[in-house]
Amino acid sequence: MPPAAAAPSPSVPRKKSRKAFWLRQLHTWHWMSSALSLIGLLLFAITGFTLNHAADIEGTPTVASGQATLPADLLPLVRPDDRPDGKRPLPAPVAAWIAQTLPLTPHGEAEWSAGEVYLGLPRPGGDGWVAIDRETGAVTSERTDRGWIAYLNDLHKGRNAGTAWSWFIDIFVGACVIFSVTGLFLLQLHSAKRRSTWPLVGLGLVIPALIAVFLIH
Repeated sequence: MPPAAAAPSPSVPRKKSRKAFWLRQLHTWHWMSSALSLIGLLLFAITGFTLNHAADIEGTPTVASGQATLPADLLPLVRPDDRPDGKRPLPAPVAAWIAQTLPLTPHGEAEWSAGEVYLGLPRPGGDGWVAIDRETGAVTSERTDRGWIAYLNDLHKGRNAGTAWSWFIDIFVGACVIFSVTGLFLLQLHSAKRRSTWPLVGLGLVIPALIAVFLIH
């Protein structure tokens, strides 16, 4: 009578179960992070190209100027006073009047000097400013629009895009890191059956490193 086969070690199914669990977790985190970062990656890839070729696809800016005069009931709010020069917001009624009268939306702190109030209004894809003569109430403004490519380029750089966009970039970066790290672990799990895995990963490191060392001066 042949000897009975040895019973499988209980640790083998446990190891397979653990590996299957982590494989499922990696796939879940990988596809979720890729879904969250997909549109952002597409945007940043396209704007990376447009920034790299900014001199070749530079747009023609359009400039709109405006002139007006503060109503008499608002003029006392900006009249010269004994307060030192400094930065502070426009009075709310003045800001509301400017938003209704000129193609600008005042926000942030203006620069108050003895004779003038100046408010810079930079934004993605353009710039703007409004100046108020504190004696006469004369208001002049300018709004520059550099086009949608400049707008997207500025979003790429986070230029004058505000707090909400800054938070989006931080969250997007986190999603990209998760996407990359989980992808690296998935490559490790499947690399035994795909021999070109690590040579390709190595090329992704070596090529930019060689360019940076030998071709950037």
